[in-house]
Amino acid sequence: MQFGIIIIGDEILNGSRQDSHFVFFKQLLQQHGLYMAWAQYLPDDQAVITRQLIESFKEKIPVFVTGGIGATPDDHTRQACAKALNLPLTPHPEALKVIESISLKQGDSLDSPAHLQRAKMAEFPQGSALIPNPFNNIAGFSINEHYFFPGFPQMAHPMAQWVLSQYYQQNFFRQKLVTKAALVDGVPESKITPLMEAIEQNWPGIKTFSLPTIRDDLPAEEQIHYYRLEFGLKTHSENSGFLPEAWEYVLQELQKLGATNIIPLDKSSEG
Repeated sequence: MQFGIIIIGDEILNGSRQDSHFVFFKQLLQQHGLYMAWAQYLPDDQAVITRQLIESFKEKIPVFVTGGIGATPDDHTRQACAKALNLPLTPHPEALKVIESISLKQGDSLDSPAHLQRAKMAEFPQGSALIPNPFNNIAGFSINEHYFFPGFPQMAHPMAQWVLSQYYQQNFFRQKLVTKAALVDGVPESKITPLMEAIEQNWPGIKTFSLPTIRDDLPAEEQIHYYRLEFGLKTHSENSGFLPEAWEYVLQELQKLGATNIIPLDKSSEG
């Protein structure tokens, strides 16, 4: 099962904060036998967020969204989600009750400007469900398999773990990604396209990948003259019975193409 990731925040795009979400979500999904389909970084721009959410809702895969669900003028995610679904923003009674309790504890009356501003964090697209926030109890929300968290990792990360446990346990480890790969010297990437096409045509369940690398074990002036590729095959466990046959074909063809060295990598399985 695959998930999309949307990470929102000008502070990440301009570099004033370092993103920690991508690595976390990738590892979290892999720990449960799930996979990341794609990831996007978006600015705090309501029109941009709305446009991307419209496309994301069409895709019909689960999506984690972090950032922009606060109550300050630069938070636009709740509003963008409502626009993308053509729904009104409405106060969620349970979320509002928690915020009222927080305001009263801080000495703010329920008609004070501070509380009224804070209460906007309980306004979600109509029909949304709550996602509990163990850090400060101010909930996130979910709708149409999109899960909206605050931008703070201390809040977003345990909330994402809760979502997986609550909604997707039945999908844990249903499939495994099986991979065979090697470092290949002496074959430029331009020469292996026909090989990649032949593999994917003859073994439809198997995907190829090629990642050029630089020979950092060589002097700088020599690196440009030597080719090294990380070349491999990947497939889900249901198709793994065909992988040895396809890999043997790969090794034979790479030698025909002039590979001077093939170094196997230990990537027998992932995820």
